[in-house]
Amino acid sequence: MGVIENSKLTVVGAGSVGTSLAYAALIRGSASEVALYDIATAKVDAEVLDLSHGTQFTPSRVTGGDDLGVVEGSHVVVITAGAKQAPGQTRLELAGTNARILERLLPALLERAPHAVFVLVTNPVDVLTVAAQRITGLPPSRIFGSGTVLDTSRLRWLLARRAGVTTSNVHADIVGEHGDTEFPLWSTARIGPVPILDWRGGEPFSAGELDDIAREVRDAAYTVIRGKGATNYAIGLAGARIVEAVLRDERAVMPVSTVLGGVHGLDEVALSVPCVVGGDGAVAIEETPFSPEERRLLHASADAIRASVDSLGI
Repeated sequence: MGVIENSKLTVVGAGSVGTSLAYAALIRGSASEVALYDIATAKVDAEVLDLSHGTQFTPSRVTGGDDLGVVEGSHVVVITAGAKQAPGQTRLELAGTNARILERLLPALLERAPHAVFVLVTNPVDVLTVAAQRITGLPPSRIFGSGTVLDTSRLRWLLARRAGVTTSNVHADIVGEHGDTEFPLWSTARIGPVPILDWRGGEPFSAGELDDIAREVRDAAYTVIRGKGATNYAIGLAGARIVEAVLRDERAVMPVSTVLGGVHGLDEVALSVPCVVGGDGAVAIEETPFSPEERRLLHASADAIRASVDSLGI
């Protein structure tokens, strides 16, 4: 697909995730203009300059800086800004720090881009998606989190490698929290049209093997962080893909994190379920089938996220 003319993406935060997302969006042509905003002047100016030097080879142009005017005219704003988890710091403590950052940042972003769709990538993304929706008062469809799009990509890659097929032929989703309580929807997982447990393209999958694969997906970020200190490339690509679905009004099905209102029996909690993502944002697919055990796991995941939100007093 070609670049959509006069489309603008702003990435907020020039750290490793934000710059990887901006780079992915540039080379994929996710938007005709990719802007990068950060309050760290020297850092953001250097990143924009470095990206600019390569735009002879990209279909998009890049702008950016430390002035909020960078955000004006954006159709999609992706927020990657936030504190990193420090050694010994709990996820809840991190959530509190980053929620306070959003309280200062979001009203200013919304003032500059009042009609944009906002996508949260900063972790813990589900908790912060609830916070962001409450801070802005936007409809949940217009402010949502990247959720388990990356986790789902990890799952499909592992299944494809094991089955000996291309990743695009694997249809399986990770849902729930982007974190330790996430889980795969095995009841609807398919390779092509074949249910995962019926696959006979080689050695059949066993339930135990699928459990091991799910565990590997959950632990993937820790594995990458141990080796290189952060995860950035894959989430950058995942974020760019979400942006494209919005800007092109694709109505693509993705497991993003939205504040639910009665879907699957859940209210006022954000977690990932398959959603339709298009020009107006993301809307959960209410008719997604869950087995009784998957439904139990989804509610357990929601309880864990809700406990973190309640502890913050947002």
